[in-house]
Amino acid sequence: MQFERSDEQNMIVETARRVGEKFGLDYWREIDASKTYPTELWQEICNAGICSIAIPEADGGAGLGMLEMAMAVETLCAAGGGSTLSQLFMVNPIFGGVTLSKYGSAQQKRLLSGIMDGSVTFCMALTEPDAGSNSLSISTFASSCASGWKLNGRKIWITSVPQSTKILVVARTKRPDEVERKTDGISLFMIDSDRKGIEHAPIDKAGTRALPSSTIFFDDVEIRSDELIGTLDKGWHQLLDTLNTERMVTTAGLLGTADLAVRLAVDYAKERKVFRGVPIGSYQALQFPLAEAHIQAQCARLMNYKAASLHDRGLACGSEANQAKWLAGHAAGQATDRALQTLGGMGYSKEYHIERLWRDARLFRLAPVSEEMVLNFVAQHDLGLPRSY
Repeated sequence: MQFERSDEQNMIVETARRVGEKFGLDYWREIDASKTYPTELWQEICNAGICSIAIPEADGGAGLGMLEMAMAVETLCAAGGGSTLSQLFMVNPIFGGVTLSKYGSAQQKRLLSGIMDGSVTFCMALTEPDAGSNSLSISTFASSCASGWKLNGRKIWITSVPQSTKILVVARTKRPDEVERKTDGISLFMIDSDRKGIEHAPIDKAGTRALPSSTIFFDDVEIRSDELIGTLDKGWHQLLDTLNTERMVTTAGLLGTADLAVRLAVDYAKERKVFRGVPIGSYQALQFPLAEAHIQAQCARLMNYKAASLHDRGLACGSEANQAKWLAGHAAGQATDRALQTLGGMGYSKEYHIERLWRDARLFRLAPVSEEMVLNFVAQHDLGLPRSY
């Protein structure tokens, strides 16, 4: 195993650091407060070529992989954005880029240039009110018609719908009682966000306020035959390829958050003096929790790099991607909570940024897959225990 970065990887990290620091902590505090989408930042990321990292050379991308993508995302997030910034990569290079580059037709792949230059933006409509973590129980249905399909149903907790130009929709094309295997009868479609019959409403939430979450309603939405992604009725396993890379990007954002929170706490603890005229950073009660968060983040980083490396070599990576996400969720949770505790009352103020990192990171112990579902997966697939749900 090779742990040192290559010259190309170092260049990617340095580029990400430079872009991230241009849009640092104060920028993110402002857009969080105003619930403003980070359009300017995303365009800068695209202009720097970071969005094209994992898109194949044949499609105009850099032809690198998820390993380099993970390095770039964690560096960007550590510069000020925290875990919220990683969602920009989920919705665009992952939901759009990975899905199209692997399963899109030649015509559909033309959208990849728009992903890379920032002119095309995506969201993915998967989660439903009555399905939640059980994605196989989705009921949104695309019924066949002469021109293609008619889509009806409802999705919830969909990120960046108002800013998107395209929606990757996961829908049933056969009813559960019409298939032998429950993973059959699910298909993927790429449709215009402003199509007739689509409505969406915002969800008020505690964190990740710069990227809106919405409920989407589909009412007899027309889908053309050329908007099917991959294989009709066989989209489930194709979807998993997208979801595994989503885990990697999520993990990278959480690692950037952990690094940033620990750094902010350490800087404060080195200067703050309360008793005996010595910095509070000399107290083990503050040192140890921050050191533990750092250790957890380092372990999660190695697991995420392993998952990304396996993916880039075309090998199975689902278990590693899930384990990395579980570890990173705990690392970011520990880091932001103990950073807030280190700063005391000022940690709860918006002036010192920790409270935003704390609010935002908490989401990712629930999504895009809950900790409990990760443990279910590992128990069943890695340990060989009976399915528990």
